Amino acid sequence: METTTTRLEPGAPPPQTGRPSGLNDYGQIAWAMLKTGVLGYGGGPSVIPLIRYEAVTRYHWIEDDEFAEILALANALPGPIATKMAAYLGYRRKGWLGAVVSVLSHVMPSAIAMIALLSVVQYLSGSAVIQGMIAAVIPVIAVMLGVMAYEFANRAVKGLGKWMGIGMFAVAFLLLQIINIQDAIVIVAFLAYGAVHFKAAGWVAKRKSKKRVRSEGGGE
Repeated sequence: METTTTRLEPGAPPPQTGRPSGLNDYGQIAWAMLKTGVLGYGGGPSVIPLIRYEAVTRYHWIEDDEFAEILALANALPGPIATKMAAYLGYRRKGWLGAVVSVLSHVMPSAIAMIALLSVVQYLSGSAVIQGMIAAVIPVIAVMLGVMAYEFANRAVKGLGKWMGIGMFAVAFLLLQIINIQDAIVIVAFLAYGAVHFKAAGWVAKRKSKKRVRSEGGGE
């Protein structure tokens, strides 16, 4: 009996075995983005760890490296970061319709809650109970962002090497925090450097391989 496979872009990781495809994929997208929209309290940055968990850890839609790359590109583009990530993941799985389902599932809970609570928002903003809830949530968000930043930094150090990675962190901190360059410009600059660096590294490795082949051929 033939099974229906989900269409992926070239180079994408294969879907999990035994997982239903078709309409069920839309249900997974909607449910995952619905949860991130409901639980992602505090704005776009606080939602990113939740989206990463759903896309990378839970459903294995993309690899961690791809998530980091898309996150960097999304940061360089205008608009809310969480909405852009939701749109990409939906499109990645099921094309334009998947993107629509993903974005609507992510933003509708907040929109509905905003409309429903508009009449009492003034009371909630001055409530001591609500202020206490906000104070309790902030450390959780900080820890989630810290863990994600550590994991990405660890992968960067493994890929670039210890000293190169530390140097890149220092340069990024200098540009963003000391000089106060707009983050989109810094991201584009690092992406451009990465493209040049890996192209140059590939060229050097190719030349070394040719020299080794010639030396081995000459010694025979």
